[in-house]
Amino acid sequence: MTSGPLSHLRVLDLSRVLAGPWAGQTLADLGANVIKIERPGSGDDTRGWGPPYLKDAAGKETSEAAYYLAANRGKRSVTIDLTVPAGQALVRELAAESDILIENYKVGTLSRYGLGYEDIRAINPRIIYCSVTGFGQDGPLAAQPGYDFIIQGMGGMMSITGECDDLPGGGPQKLGIAFADLMTGMYAGVAILAALAHRDISGKGQYIDMALLDVQVASMANMNLNYLTSGRVPGRYGNAHANIVPYQVFHAQDAAFVIAAGNDGQFARLCAVVEHPELAVDPHFATNAARVRNRDELIPRLEQLFHERPAAHWIEALTRAGVPSGPINNIAEALEHPQVRHRGMRIDLPHPQAGTVPLVASPFKFSATPVRYQRPPPLLGEHTHEILGELLGRTPVEIKELQERGVI
Repeated sequence: MTSGPLSHLRVLDLSRVLAGPWAGQTLADLGANVIKIERPGSGDDTRGWGPPYLKDAAGKETSEAAYYLAANRGKRSVTIDLTVPAGQALVRELAAESDILIENYKVGTLSRYGLGYEDIRAINPRIIYCSVTGFGQDGPLAAQPGYDFIIQGMGGMMSITGECDDLPGGGPQKLGIAFADLMTGMYAGVAILAALAHRDISGKGQYIDMALLDVQVASMANMNLNYLTSGRVPGRYGNAHANIVPYQVFHAQDAAFVIAAGNDGQFARLCAVVEHPELAVDPHFATNAARVRNRDELIPRLEQLFHERPAAHWIEALTRAGVPSGPINNIAEALEHPQVRHRGMRIDLPHPQAGTVPLVASPFKFSATPVRYQRPPPLLGEHTHEILGELLGRTPVEIKELQERGVI
């Protein structure tokens, strides 16, 4: 069996909730040996963020919340109390044997426990130590906890998301997923891989300071530059695009659907499909710049035309003509889509409580080192004895004594 590209690496994942665990799961999907450190008795906060919970073959709820299952595949769980010296000593021993450490505690917390970067670097100079916080390690808000919803508001995302204020349902909206958390997890993964590349050259590890707010601001991408180049603060366009027209939701006779006409040629083919080729040569609409400036004139005309037939008709006709378009699927429909099924995006892994656990696959597709799913999301403390025995050499008697003291 081919090993994953990161199978030579060990990750100590001290993070919980989503941003840090998402980074850890990504590394696990790539083959890394990820050890998840959790609080004895309660574990990762998301273990309790249900319902829904995973159900066993009889339909009975297990202890595993769906939220937790989404971000912890491929890891082994070890329960250690970081607030006591004996627990801190165990984590230091594990860190000495690790390549990467991920944590998302409030600024300064782990340093108080003797587990900050300088503490760990002293025993393992090659370690890549990645801290994930809401606002970063410095600045006026560094000490504040960071939550995705707050970050979406502060970082500009909600100001451009939602319907226009003068329309029904208008006003700022958060995204339906924890965008800042997930993007920070992905950015953290990229940063860790870059630090590993530097270590391959220099032999030295380093510290990575990841902040949700930094990531959210950076992720505004073209909207940032729309403002910086024009001086005009972008507003909300609902399901429309600030820079491309027509690129939005339209309402057909029976349902809504999406069109993404990204250039003038596609717009001309769209006009042919709706049997109004004159629109493509009208100076008001012939170029994208003209369409952006005159969207309030063009969009109602297109809406009226699309109302005449069902969405399936338009999607088929537009796709055949080379105009990007598609349905608005719910999650069940998306997972059952023939393309999604063909790409193997739904997987099932064995699970000790439920028999199997349904999961969504990694999107990574490698020709030489394909992703292999070695483990389901672990039960709380499932691997404590295994890790302490195999990696740290603790005997069963020593492990039992640590358990009796409440250290693990």
